[in-house]
Amino acid sequence: MNDTISKSALTASSARTRLLETATRLFYAQGIHAVGIDRIIAEAGVAKATFYNHFPSKDDLVLAYIEDQDRIGREDVAALPKQAPRKMIGAVLTRISNAAVQGDYRGCPFLNAAAEYPDPQSPVRQAVDARRKWYHGVLRELLVADGDPAPALTASLLVALSDGLLESAYLDDPKTTASLIREALARILARR
Repeated sequence: MNDTISKSALTASSARTRLLETATRLFYAQGIHAVGIDRIIAEAGVAKATFYNHFPSKDDLVLAYIEDQDRIGREDVAALPKQAPRKMIGAVLTRISNAAVQGDYRGCPFLNAAAEYPDPQSPVRQAVDARRKWYHGVLRELLVADGDPAPALTASLLVALSDGLLESAYLDDPKTTASLIREALARILARR
């Protein structure tokens, strides 16, 4: 009996994973509103009832997508080698240029989702806002450790810089992103 429960749980987990992976690929490549649940269901190879067992609505799937992207990003930052605060800030921002040079880069998934969910009360938009608050906090803490005289303001500047870099890496030549990051950090973090 326990084997049956375990197999059933694994199958359910596998179906949820396939749905989320399929949605992630399609949402990122084509846009959230441009992709319907029927396409996700078909490409994930699950029944419609299975979809609704895991995600009561498309917005629930979108929220899971945003939360999963957030989890991945937080894990990536946590896995960065520990180093001096200023170098750590550089490492955090360098993740942008690393992502941008991949062949399928299409901008920031959080900014893309925010554009499609403009209502600040939307759970999707709130998840995007939570991600941005976390990112700002990471940068602010590093700036405090680096002795920045206005860490909250400088963190806000770095978040705005990140937003611009994420989009310019998509719209312009992504190979220039690394040098833009280095130059911008040198200017923003220059001691006064």
